[in-house]
Amino acid sequence: RGQLDGHRFRRQVPVGPYIADFACPRRKLIIEVDGATHAEDHEIEYDARRSTFLEAQGWALHRVNNLDVYENLSGVLEGISIELRQAHHG
Repeated sequence: RGQLDGHRFRRQVPVGPYIADFACPRRKLIIEVDGATHAEDHEIEYDARRSTFLEAQGWALHRVNNLDVYENLSGVLEGISIELRQAHHG
């Protein structure tokens, strides 16, 4: 629905040369949904470079596994809620 705990999220948000899966601009929180394609060495290195760039821009990142979204959505949403409460931006 685009909202969680009163915070609005947008999908496919451009941040520099990257596209964030979901972002809450008010809290500067990015949610990345990772699937099986994030397990190879070169993909892990790409994710690390990407994370470093996004964090340098003031964004916090929260990664969730694609399978967890389908099998444990309530747990995923609770984790995001915790991140929102801890976010020091906004």
